[in-house]
Amino acid sequence: MKKLPLSFYANKDVVQVAKDLIGMLVVTRVNDVFTSGRIVETEAYKAIIDKASHSYRGKRTARNEDMYAAAGTVYIYICYGMHHMLNVVTNEKEIPDAILIRAIEPVAGIEFMMKRTGKKRDDLNITRGPGNLAKALGIQKKHSGLHFTGHHIMLYQDGHSQIPEHAIGTSKRIGVASAGDDALLPYRFYLKGNKYVSARPKK
Repeated sequence: MKKLPLSFYANKDVVQVAKDLIGMLVVTRVNDVFTSGRIVETEAYKAIIDKASHSYRGKRTARNEDMYAAAGTVYIYICYGMHHMLNVVTNEKEIPDAILIRAIEPVAGIEFMMKRTGKKRDDLNITRGPGNLAKALGIQKKHSGLHFTGHHIMLYQDGHSQIPEHAIGTSKRIGVASAGDDALLPYRFYLKGNKYVSARPKK
């Protein structure tokens, strides 16, 4: 198992990176507790031109400043005032491409995930959906601005990370209907048949 190199994040095609993330491992070290899961669902958001992106038309605020940071930066935002959303910044500094990690399959530290989420058993919702997975992994807004090559939130590849093309599904993104035509872009990727994928793809 090895960390993804900086070159992985520096890819200028954010849609391709979102697809390549399927099968990779996200590992967190929070208060010296390690938890991890395999990425099974992602969504790409293109800088500036994507109406569904926080950076549409070059919008830049304190909330999304980390999107403009160097490739491999952790970007966390809070949805509905309660759900922390884990994003991977790609491309290069000042070009705010980002990928939302929507779901993972738990791999290690499941007992800690259950404690953080208040669950009595490992049901599917423990890491299905971006809010649930962040809670299970101990991820909070304060982690925004860290780097995935660091020591707190990390991305790894292992012998199970190479997912064949035919096993990866594609669909429009979820919950971005207000983006008009851009809501229909095929920027969501998921591992076919995986029970932790957050929603069934719509045709």
